[in-house]
Amino acid sequence: MAASTVWEILKEAGIDPAPERTCSTWADFLRSQADALLACDFLETVTLSGARMYVFAVIEHGSRRIRVLGATAHPTAAWVVQAAKNLVMDLEDADCVARFLIRDRDGKFPELFDAVLNDSGMEVVLSGVRMPRMNSIMERWVQSCRQELLDRTLIWNQRHLLHALRAFEQFYNGHRPHQGIANARPLRSLPAPIADPYKITRLDIRRRDRLGGILHEYQHAA
Repeated sequence: MAASTVWEILKEAGIDPAPERTCSTWADFLRSQADALLACDFLETVTLSGARMYVFAVIEHGSRRIRVLGATAHPTAAWVVQAAKNLVMDLEDADCVARFLIRDRDGKFPELFDAVLNDSGMEVVLSGVRMPRMNSIMERWVQSCRQELLDRTLIWNQRHLLHALRAFEQFYNGHRPHQGIANARPLRSLPAPIADPYKITRLDIRRRDRLGGILHEYQHAA
C-alpha cells in the first residue's frame, strides 16, 4: 500500500490542508503601517576620557527621517520621559501623525515613557527578546551612525558628541541617499533627471566636507 501524503492525511482528518491565513505577519504590519510608524533605540559610545554616553534617537519608517533626541551619561527615568515629551512636541510641530512606536525591552524605558506616548495617541510596540530584526530599520541607522561617524571620530565630551550628532542628523536627513526609499533623502525629494546631453557632459559637481572631512556632501554648482 502506497504511503499517504500529508495532504491526504489532513483531508481524512477533516483538516483543511491549505487554510487561508487569518493573521498578518510582522513584515505585513511594517509595510502597512510604515507612514505611521516610528522606532527608537539607545546607542552607546565612549568619550576620550572613558565616560560612557547614551544616545537616544527615533526614526520614521516611511521617510527614514532620524531625530536625535539627546545624549547623556545618566539615562535616568526623568531624562527618558523628558525625551518622550520632546518627541511628542517635535512631531506636533512637524505635523507628523504617528500611531505606533517600536522599542525594545531595555530597562532604561520607564512606564511613564509609554504613558506619555499613549496620551499623545501613540501605541508602543515591544520587540521580541534578542530579536533585533524586529527593529531592523532603527538598527541599520545605529550601524550607519557607528560606521560613518563614531568609529571615525574622537569624541572629547558630551558637548562634542552632540555637535557631531547634529551634523550627522542633518547629513542623514538632507543629503544621504537611502535605498529603502528609492535613493531619495528623508527631507529632500529626488532631483529631476538630466536629459539634455549637453548638460550631462558639462556637469559641475562640488563637494562640501563636514566634520573635518568625515562627511561629504555633493551638489551641482550654482
